[in-house]
Amino acid sequence: MLEGKKIALGVTGGIAAYKAVTLVSRLVQAGAQVRVIMTDAATHLVSPLLFKEISGNPVATDLWAGNAEFNVEHVAIGRWCDVMVVAPATADMIGKMANGIADDLLSTTLMACDRPKIVCPAMNTNMLENPAVVRNLATLRQDGITIMPSAAGHLACGINGSGRLPEPEDIKAFIDGFLASREGDLRGLRVLVTAGGTREAIDPVRFIGNRSSGKMGYAIARDAARRGAEVLLVSGPTALPAPRNVKFQSVETTREMMDAVLAAYPKVDVVIMAAAVADYRPHHAEEQKIKKNDDTLTLSLDKNPDILKQLGQQKEHQFLVGFAAETQHLLENAAAKVKKKNLDMIVANDVTMKGAGFSTDTNVVKLLFPSGEIRSLELMSKEAVGNHILDIVRDAVKRKV
Repeated sequence: MLEGKKIALGVTGGIAAYKAVTLVSRLVQAGAQVRVIMTDAATHLVSPLLFKEISGNPVATDLWAGNAEFNVEHVAIGRWCDVMVVAPATADMIGKMANGIADDLLSTTLMACDRPKIVCPAMNTNMLENPAVVRNLATLRQDGITIMPSAAGHLACGINGSGRLPEPEDIKAFIDGFLASREGDLRGLRVLVTAGGTREAIDPVRFIGNRSSGKMGYAIARDAARRGAEVLLVSGPTALPAPRNVKFQSVETTREMMDAVLAAYPKVDVVIMAAAVADYRPHHAEEQKIKKNDDTLTLSLDKNPDILKQLGQQKEHQFLVGFAAETQHLLENAAAKVKKKNLDMIVANDVTMKGAGFSTDTNVVKLLFPSGEIRSLELMSKEAVGNHILDIVRDAVKRKV
């Protein structure tokens, strides 16, 4: 969403102003055009020349200096941008915005700008929790301005608490998600994605599981969020960080995943079941570690509930996508699942193929539909596979509407 976007970045005199330099770099690398407006206090912390070199654009600092590029600078920049961001936003600037005070270039530009605005507060914890600041932030929200929550951690004043400016990569992701929610082709859609493998305990240290890394489901969740969808990711244990701009719910067992999915099911438009759930669980999980001996260990297994089949039976308006990881008879097994489980589409892959299956960053899949249609996707990244799936979801949902 950042490609080609015009972003006006207001930098105030908070100690976290140095992070704004990296933020500009990240935005420019993502394809955005950035113009920086600095308060006088900010120029004492970071050189305007640094922002100019990184952004490739002149930096605005003085209401009275004038700029040959713009006729009326504080009005022109507000008209130029697609979104205006203040990071870091000090208590002083937040107070000016909330109370209609425009006495420098940044505050007058904010006042004149009729484009969407994002404010990233950064200050001492006591200042952030001061009733005046709390009241001013509430006023900004009522005025339609988006507030990115402050992070918690070590502050320049030497204490640990809230009020820390989020890391530049997190701010970039927040801006990206903000734009996607307003302009993305999946905005308005509520998408539930499952990912990873589930685990069933044998004893406190052993479990039954599978080789799923979660990469396919996480890629789909990231893609959907980037395209403006409201995403819930229900994940079994993985080594992956939770994607940004996604609501995340961690589970371990198949039954826990089933409970989470069924609870969310009535409220979503699309379900993409990319998780590799354990089909069986031990009949009895030992409370203590099973000690090794010379005898054969026999486990009695019970069948786990079939989550996908239940969703197919309860389906009303949802577009339901399943996954089939096979080692033989790929098309026959996948086609049978489409009918048996009342799916709108199934993503089938032969996990024995090179570049496909578990733990890889790529996949080779076939998409099967109830009509009998089969679409083959060649070797590509899991991000690309995810976007192909979401393109089909988007078009199918539009046809229903």
